[in-house]
Amino acid sequence: MQIDKLKHQHADILARLAALRQLTHAGVAPNAPAIAAGIVGMSAVIKLHLAVEDQALYPALQRSHDADMAHMGQLYQDEMAQLAEAYDGFVRRWNTAQRLRADTEGFRADANDVLRRLHARMQRENREFYPRIEALA
Repeated sequence: MQIDKLKHQHADILARLAALRQLTHAGVAPNAPAIAAGIVGMSAVIKLHLAVEDQALYPALQRSHDADMAHMGQLYQDEMAQLAEAYDGFVRRWNTAQRLRADTEGFRADANDVLRRLHARMQRENREFYPRIEALA
């Protein structure tokens, strides 16, 4: 199974997360327009990534003759559904500079929760999930 595109998208998303972290550390209010644009831009990449996983990766794993891999794929998909919902709420709350400026501490708390979980999930996929998928090929 070819997952190079998914791995490239992870690298892109991780770079975007790092950029958001830098902007946030430099100050939410003065960087609110760039942070909001970064969130919206990252959201587009994440939506594409999740669509590929849901429409291609997970169904392919379910059809695989490796029961452990099919089970692992189902677990990752179920877990991602919860995280995707949390991320979608995050994007809706913080997609404008005005909202960011109105509640900088709320944004920081939300970002520390949701974006850390997203980062940890992608790192775990890179370390555990993707290597197992590549080993099937």
